[in-house]
Amino acid sequence: MIVLLSVRPGRLESTMTEDLSPAERYAAARRRAAEQATALAEFREMYDFGLDPFQIEACRALEAGKGVLVAAPTGSGKTIVGEFAVHLALKQGRKCFYTTPIKALSNQKYADLCRRYGAAKVGLLTGDNSLNAEAPVVVMTTEVLRNMLYAGSQTLLGLGYVVMDEVHYLSDRFRGAVWEEVIIHLPESVTLVSLSATVSNAEEFGDWLDTVRGDTEVIVSEHRPVPLFQHVLAGRRMYDLFEEGDGHRKAVNPDLMRLARLENSRPPFPDRRRGRAMRDADRERERRQRARVWTPSRPEVIERLDAEGLLPAITFIFSRAACEAAVEQCLYAGLRLNDEEAREQVRALVEERTAAIPPEDLHVLGYYEWLEGLERGIAAHHAGMLPTFKEVVEELFVRGLVKAVFATETLALGINMPARSVVLEKLVKWNGEQHVDITPGEYTQLTGRAGRRGIDVEGHAVVLWQRGMNPEHLAGLAGTRTYPLRSSFKPSYNMAVNLVEQFGRHRSRELLETSFAQFQADRSVVGISRQVQRNEEGLAGCKEAMTCHLGDFEEYARLRRELKDRETELARQGAAQRRAEAAVALEKLRPGDVIHVPTGKYAGLALVLDPGLPAGRTNGHRGFEHHDGPRPLVLTAERQVKRLASIDFPVPVEPLERMRIPKSFNPRSPQSRRDLASALRTKAGHIPPERHRKRRSQAADDREIARLRKALRAHPCHGCSDREDHARWAERYHRLLRDTTQLERRIEGRTNTIARTFDRIVALLTELDYLRGDEVTEHGKRLARLYGELDLLASECLRERVWEGLGPAELAACASALVYEARLGDDAAMPKLPSGKARVALDEMVRIWGRLDGLEEEFRIHQSEGVGQREPDLGFAWTAYMWASGKGLDEVLREAEMPAGDFVRWCKQVIDVLGQIAAAAPAEGSTVPKAARKAVDALLRGVVAYSSVG
Repeated sequence: MIVLLSVRPGRLESTMTEDLSPAERYAAARRRAAEQATALAEFREMYDFGLDPFQIEACRALEAGKGVLVAAPTGSGKTIVGEFAVHLALKQGRKCFYTTPIKALSNQKYADLCRRYGAAKVGLLTGDNSLNAEAPVVVMTTEVLRNMLYAGSQTLLGLGYVVMDEVHYLSDRFRGAVWEEVIIHLPESVTLVSLSATVSNAEEFGDWLDTVRGDTEVIVSEHRPVPLFQHVLAGRRMYDLFEEGDGHRKAVNPDLMRLARLENSRPPFPDRRRGRAMRDADRERERRQRARVWTPSRPEVIERLDAEGLLPAITFIFSRAACEAAVEQCLYAGLRLNDEEAREQVRALVEERTAAIPPEDLHVLGYYEWLEGLERGIAAHHAGMLPTFKEVVEELFVRGLVKAVFATETLALGINMPARSVVLEKLVKWNGEQHVDITPGEYTQLTGRAGRRGIDVEGHAVVLWQRGMNPEHLAGLAGTRTYPLRSSFKPSYNMAVNLVEQFGRHRSRELLETSFAQFQADRSVVGISRQVQRNEEGLAGCKEAMTCHLGDFEEYARLRRELKDRETELARQGAAQRRAEAAVALEKLRPGDVIHVPTGKYAGLALVLDPGLPAGRTNGHRGFEHHDGPRPLVLTAERQVKRLASIDFPVPVEPLERMRIPKSFNPRSPQSRRDLASALRTKAGHIPPERHRKRRSQAADDREIARLRKALRAHPCHGCSDREDHARWAERYHRLLRDTTQLERRIEGRTNTIARTFDRIVALLTELDYLRGDEVTEHGKRLARLYGELDLLASECLRERVWEGLGPAELAACASALVYEARLGDDAAMPKLPSGKARVALDEMVRIWGRLDGLEEEFRIHQSEGVGQREPDLGFAWTAYMWASGKGLDEVLREAEMPAGDFVRWCKQVIDVLGQIAAAAPAEGSTVPKAARKAVDALLRGVVAYSSVG
């Protein structure tokens, strides 16, 4: 059932009691009395504010025993529904697991629930922390719950509710599959509460949940509790993005459109070819324009927001370095957003939270510069920061002691850190491969932070003016409040052995076909199948229309098509031959050759200055690369110096004459060009261009064409008076048949795609003796305990005893290669590696990966499809080795050239995989378990050991 609610808070109850008769009022009173006896009534009394209609609807569905999917905007209070599931679990004496996509959000939720229910009733399980794991309410990352389900953990006993916060994260191409694994494998007795941002296909997602989890109510609310106003800051003026009005589709502010037209039509630089007076006028006009509109600097933006009363604000910058630079710029500009009392509060809280960090580490971590920014009310927030530092920034921001935060987009994901305003510097970001426009979904997620419920009357999203900005494009981003949820589910080796062990191959295959990925693929097939049916009806009609009383017109049409294809092929070959001959002729040109350019914009007499180079070689002139043949640089008779392309030479060109090019010739000098062009016209202006005779067509001598033409003339249909009419229908039939065949291939490609991938993975695992039919071997049971992208590589390393005899630091270096992935551009140089046994083991890991890569190729398992083993990255091996060897933080970070936050995050991931290795390695006859546990102890010290909870 889909419930769409857009009623504003407080309206529901009032509309229910208006204009009621006495009998209806009595019935309403009885209903209210019945509601007072419900768990929801008791739950509502725990809050000092009223619940919104969508929250009430979702809570009622939960109390009725249904699962719920709640899709609502950021900051609308979806988590109230999750907290009601916690309340129900405690009331019923059952357990509730509250899952989140990131550890920071788990830590925050853990703190919230501890304040409400007490630390004795709440536990926390993340990759870093395990606190009170057997509590009735446990907050955890989604991966932890997935691992518990596969391991058949005893902690699952008595589980009644699972809350999946930020469930739209299942679209994430790296980790999204975990959400689907959990949803599919949770016991039927568990009620699922899914909390999502507003997505356009909530009904489709709800239908899938209904299929795999049973009765699920979908509740969609598109109402923002705090209205959001959109602006563009250009120079000194803050423009509203939309005109004022109550219409559903608001028009873009005409003043902003005029500004865009004016600015985007203005040339970026004055034309230097014009006279001095004109250039001076251009510069003056440029100064006047810049006095009116420009992209404000970061300190200017914060000062403007402060003056308008729009702080606190989060400025999203898609670069860690730029976030840090922004804080420095604000400090350098002398910005102070805190008074003396606030400064003292900041210092007291910071000193309390960082008391466990040794003084020598504080200097390395940039503590004093960070503290100066905090005292002034300014901070950065990004993944490269130490987790403790990030948490302090979050706490100070929520308390109102930090008023300007410069953050990367990771802050937009779930962390409870709302602001009055959100600023976007640009509408493009680097996605790891290229600069791309942000999507409507990303824009909604980022600007959703604006407007604090219960504090602000309205929120503000401010986009900084950039040259080339299109206000209509921005309005499209701002006006698209929803975006589709797309599955990223793919089977993995670990998933395969766990499924086969629990359910057998056949049942596992059936389970995978219930994934949201397959559900979406099957739904898309329905539309394609309908199109195929329509095409087949059209084919029957075309076939009837082209029927000829003299003979088989389908056969006649096939002969015509073969003839046309053969003629086209010969024409293509002829053109390719002429291009090749032209390229050979161009390669023979030398500086000083006078030629006649046969066609194009610069057709006519020309002098070769530089002949260019053969295809595939680099020419030193201006850094050009020629991949399509020579590109000669020429001086035309009209005094232009141009680099020509092969398209200007459809036929071979021969030198008409030769000329000496003066050593003093400068192609940038108008006088030099004029003099040499004059000499060119004098030398060769009277020589007529060579005329190229048109060649005899290859088709005239082609035996196949002669045979087809003879067959056509001999066919009975050739003499039909309606022949051309029939031929048009035959052509339509052929096009429609080709389209239908392509559609059928698409259907075949989408049907059972997940199951087919699973079959290939199972075949490879069978080849490696991890599986024997429905039996999971000892090797397979080891693989079942290893999670991560390189699960099979880790298992093979254990199997081949690659890590036997390694010390703790050496094993830490090897384990790092299983988890570390360098950020793009960070891996240009060969990484430094530890010597001795560690180096040998790392080399052996790469060799084993190469063997697995070959096997994956053989079994058609492709990394491009999100399945398979990527190459191990050795970029963190030396850093992990040094830290596990006891080196100081200063030395390690200096050698690693890595931010402290990244260093801590990768160390924790190495610790996590070492724990898996210790559990999966043979208990007897192996040195690995003991070395792995010692490596964990060696890594878990200093900044890595600072607890991020409490």
